[in-house]
Amino acid sequence: MTTASYSPAPFWLLGAGNMGGALLRRWVEAGLDPVGVTAIDPGSPALSAGVRHLAAIPADGEAPATLMLAVKPQLLDALSPTLAPLVGPETLLISILAGVEIESLRARFPHARRILRVMPNTPVAIGKGVMALHGHGIDAGEAAAIEAWMRPLGLVEWIADEALFNAVTALSGSGPAFLFRFIDAMAKAGAALGLPADQAARMALATVEGAAGLAAIADEPPAVLADRVASPRGTTRAGLDVLDADAAIDRLVGDTLGAAERRGAELAAEARGR
Repeated sequence: MTTASYSPAPFWLLGAGNMGGALLRRWVEAGLDPVGVTAIDPGSPALSAGVRHLAAIPADGEAPATLMLAVKPQLLDALSPTLAPLVGPETLLISILAGVEIESLRARFPHARRILRVMPNTPVAIGKGVMALHGHGIDAGEAAAIEAWMRPLGLVEWIADEALFNAVTALSGSGPAFLFRFIDAMAKAGAALGLPADQAARMALATVEGAAGLAAIADEPPAVLADRVASPRGTTRAGLDVLDADAAIDRLVGDTLGAAERRGAELAAEARGR
């Protein structure tokens, strides 16, 4: 591995569902050679041309240089006894399993020297995701190469303290789902005011897309942008007064992320108590 590039092949992806499949397709679009990739999934996932598909972990053959765990966390104990002998000191073990800490991974893969914990989110499919990373046994040069490999997926952020991963999961990992709910709520509210439902849905989505794009290039924080839209005694101010009353929106979002963070902590405790 060099600081200039990282070649993951042979690359095994264990679990090619919504998230694992999205990551793989985006990497292939960005230039990853599918010939060096094996997707292990008992279903029939949609895979890029050239990717080898296996329904089960192979009993023999070349061990992977990179193994990404992208299954449900509850399946880890059933799969790790078969996988563990294939993971050696030279394997980069990547996990996107919510709530499964590095120490829990080391307990199941005792020969792994390099472990990378990753929390992606679904917009990686269009290269607009968030990739939060925390590594064990990865030196500075390896970290730079891995970061370059991750960059086509979106924003890459290293998290120094693994204890913050539950917060990351709540904010950026689960965040798209919360935003989708908000878009849906805006559309429903627009329809309740008399707009045709399909038209309200299109306008809600375009409004959020445009506002997010504007926020991304603005020099001011979103709170300032909101106030700039609102003129005194105007329509926007009337709506903001509802959101701001008793910090209603801050409390709602705080409670939402807090619930997701607590569930991450519960999953971590379950993984530790194997």
